Amino acid sequence: MSKSERVVLVTGATKGIGLGVAMDLAADGTRVLLNYRRDLEQAKRVLEQIRELQPRAELIQADVAVPAEVDRMFRGIRADHGRLDGLVSNAGIANDGYALMMGEQKWRSVLETNLTGSFLVCRAAARLMAVQRGGAIVAVASTSGVNAPAGQANYAASKAGLLAVVRVLAKELGSYGVRVNSVIPGFVDTAMTRSMPQDQLTAFVERVPLGRIGTPADVAPVVRFLLGPESAYVTGASVVIDGGLTC
Repeated sequence: MSKSERVVLVTGATKGIGLGVAMDLAADGTRVLLNYRRDLEQAKRVLEQIRELQPRAELIQADVAVPAEVDRMFRGIRADHGRLDGLVSNAGIANDGYALMMGEQKWRSVLETNLTGSFLVCRAAARLMAVQRGGAIVAVASTSGVNAPAGQANYAASKAGLLAVVRVLAKELGSYGVRVNSVIPGFVDTAMTRSMPQDQLTAFVERVPLGRIGTPADVAPVVRFLLGPESAYVTGASVVIDGGLTC
């Protein structure tokens, strides 16, 4: 199958790491389905940008935390394309706060998007890929799921849970020819990290051996590798992309 025939869904594709991954895949010739949650105008601007690289890119709206919307999204994929060769489960949110003061809504909102939402899209993609006897899934986790920083009980729990789900799915889906891996970015220049106080961000970056914050362009080629045939014998793996922060 040529790259232009491959269909890959990227969730949370209109900003940050998701946008970087979508642009990288499109530049490589892959037909990318760009999932967004609510902001249609922003999504249209991104689609224009992506279509300069791959004219067959498409938008697909769904809130991954809502099961009915995930079902609708995958019904559309089956109807319009009949297959799905890759999934990048990237959509996620952060809402930090110390555990003793964290309300239940703040806990639930992050878990529902980052963990339950990722599970829902991975499950739906896996069902389609199992029938076609092939495909690759890459989940975007975080070093917070490994280091569990103070103030991120909800976010760290969601990303640690996601890493466990990836390993389980790799075991369950291998016999169907479906590979499941994750990437673990560290501090990456996105809206999420830009919202941090500058002194706090500077202190974090000073702990990075490579001495700089990462970019979506640092993450995207690794995701593309894990989706592609060059990684045909890689499944259940977690690739850390953090400039040495956790080494």
